[in-house]
This record gives sequence, structure tokens and C-alpha cells, in this order.
Amino acid sequence: MEHGAWVGGRWVDVQTPDGVLCPVSPSDQEDALGEVPFSRGVVGEAIAAARAAQPAWDELGLGARIALLHRWKERLAAREEEIGALISREMGKPLREGRLEARALVGKIDIALGEGLALVQDVELEGGKLAWRYRPHGVLVVLGPFNFPLHLAHGHVVPALLAGNTVVFKPSEITPHCGALYARIAAEVGLPAGVLNLVQGDGSVGALLAEAEGVDGVLFTGSYEVGVRLLQASAARPGRLLALELGGKNVAVVLADAPRDKALLDVLLSAFSTAGQRCTCVSRLIVERSIADSFVEELAERARRLVVGHAMDPGAFLGPLATRRGFEKFQAMQAAAEQEGARCVVPPEEPAVRWQGRAVEGFYATPRVRWIRSVDPASAYQRQEIFGPDLAVYIAEDEGHALALANDTEFGLTAGVWTRSEGAFERLASRLRVGCVTWNAPTVGSSSRLPFGGLGRSGNHRPAGVFSSRYCAYPLAVSRGENEVNESAIPPGVRWREKNASQAGGLG
Repeated sequence: MEHGAWVGGRWVDVQTPDGVLCPVSPSDQEDALGEVPFSRGVVGEAIAAARAAQPAWDELGLGARIALLHRWKERLAAREEEIGALISREMGKPLREGRLEARALVGKIDIALGEGLALVQDVELEGGKLAWRYRPHGVLVVLGPFNFPLHLAHGHVVPALLAGNTVVFKPSEITPHCGALYARIAAEVGLPAGVLNLVQGDGSVGALLAEAEGVDGVLFTGSYEVGVRLLQASAARPGRLLALELGGKNVAVVLADAPRDKALLDVLLSAFSTAGQRCTCVSRLIVERSIADSFVEELAERARRLVVGHAMDPGAFLGPLATRRGFEKFQAMQAAAEQEGARCVVPPEEPAVRWQGRAVEGFYATPRVRWIRSVDPASAYQRQEIFGPDLAVYIAEDEGHALALANDTEFGLTAGVWTRSEGAFERLASRLRVGCVTWNAPTVGSSSRLPFGGLGRSGNHRPAGVFSSRYCAYPLAVSRGENEVNESAIPPGVRWREKNASQAGGLG
């Protein structure tokens, strides 16, 4: 069954499933992608297969691993259209975004083999007497998200394999078919059995992987709440690597001297790309008072014109939210905002979406822009990550006030600053509590050539992107001695040549 588990180089037929995943396209509730049964018992098999394969994969050598990754890159490039279409169908992002994600899989391998390897080069000091070199951890578990079902997981898998680790990958339960296609393509490459393994399942399978013995590291992209549970599962294992990328409550700061048209476009893209379902999407907009009314009015007018449609519709800018649960959370947050008096300047609508000549039912939501008149630390709407097309607007009196508002969050992933003043940007960039910052550029579309991670509830100081190469290996310190004893270097009181050290008053 080539959409279930792939373990030890073979597809595992689940005879007695513990559950069945039944993904339906969020663009069209009549479009079922096919059932995916899963078994929790496969978890132990996958870890054992990865453990058995790891020593030989390490000993194979960097050159051979690089050659296999080049072959994988070629296979991914040949299947870009298929990958992109499946991502869009199963997750709901517009097809142009699905294609971009598919293309990024190819680019990630180039980055890992270039800038990534440069970060983990062996180093020799004092003519080779002192050195450090990088070694693999062993077996790494990769838990993938639904919003970038392959790109973000791939960003862990590639550097992990390159460093000599073996991997067990569990895709999101929302996008199991994307994970299965990824494994099928990897199977074509000729990776040795057990080097990359795929298991399917819900959160209970992820929990088993996180708690299992024989796992040397867990690499996760997802919510803060799940990240906390992973930390708890590893509390008694301080030697286990844990790399967490946990989302944000990101901010756009628009100062009075901002390049207006550029800021308007960038904020639209930052807030509403992928229907707000990127961890780098902006959900808070801070505008200086002198331009606030006119800027927000124009922003709202442009947001009203954004096209909501089926993921496969080439004219759609926003697709649906990926899940019913996410859609219901979005609606609940909108209701909470109304109760708190956050006035919506983009009236909510029920989009009537048609595709191929018929009306379709999906989890569609139009963009929302809301004024926040006062900061409320107890407001779930103002404090929690919503993960939908929603933008809350705050007024700042000046640059200092804007900075204080921007840092008033427990998250710290990304921030964007729009100003013509390089000095103002540098002042803000040096004091914003985030891991990523942009200047007159969208917060979305982060380059994999940069570190990618955040502070506070956004991560645990294990940035991904190009820096994932660093945590997929650990530094081994090496000190070399001489073959002969240097008599002059022997400390006083060490009578190591005496036949009876204890009688001589020396060692004993």
C-alpha cells in the first residue's frame, strides 16, 4: 500500500489499523483523496530499521551521500508539477504556491550542499594537534507540519541525512498523501534500506515517536502547545536533540515615512498569503498615528479585492483554510474580537466559490482587518496565534511606542519594518525580540539561505533554514598527543619510572 508506512526500504501493509486518516480536499468537500490506515506498532519497526541502517550510512562517507542527494534532487525536479498539484489539493494552498513549494525542495538540496556544509566544516588548529569535526546524532525523528507539508520537513531531512543520520518522518495527519509521494520519490533514488522511513498517523503516533527509546533527536514544526508536550516528553533525556519551530504572533511596523505603495503591497502579502497559514504571516499591524487612518483605509480596500477561490483556480490569491478545526477556530476568534469591540473595517463575507462550473463547499474565509483601540493582555484574540487571514491594527504615537507594541507578545518569530530611514530600521531591528526581520519586504517567503527561527514561544534557539545543518550534527573535539614522552613536560612529584611507586612515596 504505497500511501501508508515505508519502513526498511519496503511498504508495510497495515492489516489491523489503529486508525484511518481520511483526507478530503479543503477546497472541495466532495474531493476525497483516499483512506490511509495507520498502526502505532509500525513506530518501533521504523526506529529499529533506522537504528540498524545508521552505522553503514555514516561509514558510506560524505561523497557517496552527496551523490545520492544529487540523484534525489533530479527526481524531485522531474516531479515538480505532480508534487505541487498534490500539495495544493490536499492542503488547500493556491496552485502557484504548491508549485513554489515543490521547487523549493530542489533548492533546499543545493543549499544544504553549499552554505549548509560550509557551516559544519572540520577545523584543525596548531598543525592538527587540536581539531573539531562534526558527527551525526544517530536516529532523528522529523514531525512535519500541514502548511508546508514537504518543504519544512525536507529542510530537516536533507541536512540530517547529509550529516550521516537516519530519519523517521511522520507527515501531518492532514497531508498524508504528500508524505507518501515524498517517500515514493525517495525510494526511486536508491537510498539504502532504513535510511529514510515514513510512518503515518495522528498525534498519538507523533507522541510515540517523541517518547521512544532509540531516538536521538526530534525535529518539529508546528504549534507552541505541541512543542511544550515534546519538551515534556524529553525532560528526562537531556542528551536528546530537540529542535522546535513553533509559529508566531508576527508584526508589521509601518512608520510615517514608509514607502506607501510598497508597504501596502507587502503587508497584504504578509498577512494573507496562504490564507494566513504561514508561521511568518503578519497578524499585527502597527502604524504611526499621522498616517494610520488613510493607510488602513487603503489597505482594507485592497484586502476586499483579494480573490478567494479553489486551490486549483489560477485566479485565486487565497485558498481555503486547511481544516474544519482551523476554520472553526478562526470563526471563534472573530466572534471574540467582536465581543471585545475590535471593529472590522473589512466586512466579513461568505465567499461563493465555484470550480469547473459548479459551486464547491470548502473552508473558505475572507480577509479581516480590525482596529484595536486598547491593548488587552487578557484577550485571546490579541495574544494567541490565529493562523487565518486576520490582521489586527494598532496605532503608535512614535517609533519608541511602536517598538513597545511590537515586543508586547510572548512569541518572537518575525517582524517587518517599513520606513525610508535606514537608521530607524537599524534601531528597531536591534531591539525587536524576533529571530527574523525584514526591511521594506514581506515577512513571508523567507530564504532558506538564512537561519529561520524565533524567540520565546516561537522556538528553542534551534533555527532551521541553512542553520539546520548545525543541529543535525554535533562537534567532536579532538586533541592529539605525541608518540614519545616529553620528559621536560612531566609535572614535579610524578615519579612514573620508579619500580615501586608506593615505597618511593610517589604514586600508590
